[in-house]
Amino acid sequence: MSNLQQTDMPHAPAAERPGYTLWQLVLYMLRLGTLGFGGPVALAGYMHRDLVDARKWITDADYKEGLALAQLAPGPLAAQLAIYLGYVHYRLVGATLVGIAFVIPSFLMVVALGWAYVRFGGLTWMQSVFYGVGAAVIGIIAISAYKLTNKSVGKDKLLWVIYLVLATVTVVTESEIAWLFLAAGIVVWFWRAPPKWLRQGGLNAIAATQVSTVSGIVSTVDWPLLTQIGVFFAKAGAFVFGSGLAIVPFLYGGVVTEHHWLNDKQFVDAVAVAMITPGPVVITVGFIGYLVAGLPGASVAALGTFLPCYLFTVIPAPYFKKYGKRPGIIAFVDGVTAAAVGAITGAVIVLAKRSIIDLPTVLLALVTVALLWKFKKLPEPVIVVGAALIGLVAYPFLHA
Repeated sequence: MSNLQQTDMPHAPAAERPGYTLWQLVLYMLRLGTLGFGGPVALAGYMHRDLVDARKWITDADYKEGLALAQLAPGPLAAQLAIYLGYVHYRLVGATLVGIAFVIPSFLMVVALGWAYVRFGGLTWMQSVFYGVGAAVIGIIAISAYKLTNKSVGKDKLLWVIYLVLATVTVVTESEIAWLFLAAGIVVWFWRAPPKWLRQGGLNAIAATQVSTVSGIVSTVDWPLLTQIGVFFAKAGAFVFGSGLAIVPFLYGGVVTEHHWLNDKQFVDAVAVAMITPGPVVITVGFIGYLVAGLPGASVAALGTFLPCYLFTVIPAPYFKKYGKRPGIIAFVDGVTAAAVGAITGAVIVLAKRSIIDLPTVLLALVTVALLWKFKKLPEPVIVVGAALIGLVAYPFLHA
């Protein structure tokens, strides 16, 4: 059976004898997940520096293929790249263990922070911390949205239209409409690289219009709470393209607006927690899940979010070399990415209306933007810690 599977998989990653053991790679990813700050681009850079340049465990070609797949497929970029690198020599076992090792440290951290937040959230010192951090997070997301816009949208007029439409929809509805992301990808695909069967009928267009209907039906079913959490976060995890921040507007629309699991302040605090912990930004789902339903909620939320990421990596991995560079696939991903960045930009405005509540928070957000603009390599956790200290001093004085 194993021989048959290997011959059936076209262009599988090279299976030469690796110069490292699986457990060495797992331990490396465990360490990176524990100490790796700086967001997805920084984490991907660490992997190249350590695994390609220094240790030479992974070839540059395999790394670039993993990075390309992580950018094309939905899922948090750094986590998907780690999973792919685990797959290169150790297939499904390697991908699974590496993925768990990379995510589990930050998951445990956000669960611990969730426990502290629930237990001490009413205390002045914790309110003070999140008063400062919440404003800084708005600045961080704003500058990230700017960078993503320049990188992903560029000067393409069609992508700008998609970007502006999604930003406007997010601001007006204060939620995300999942089928618009798919529609954006299909529009760019049909515009740049129309498939040969396009003129044969409108079957796919009809199918696309039904996505919102199905989504609406799913959201109205009275599922038990943990099932609701699992379904919602699995849907959210399937639409994270490139940057973990893309999940923020999705989460806001479902967690705050639709299900009312959290209020605005709690949601901004959850995003702040993701900023002050290492590992993928998407791990904020663990904190949110904990606030909604304790440890079971955190576990279900994390599993629901990262399972699509895992599947979108290991399923196409053996086929990626053959099909990943087709114009239609690249065009579809460009459209979805432009939509995601537009949603992030809209989410900045929506969240800012809740977090920027007085002059000190305005100043904190603006100073954050200015610092990240001036000092390109300034680590975001440094800003978050500074904002927390400012909050500890300012909040008791302002709310005495």
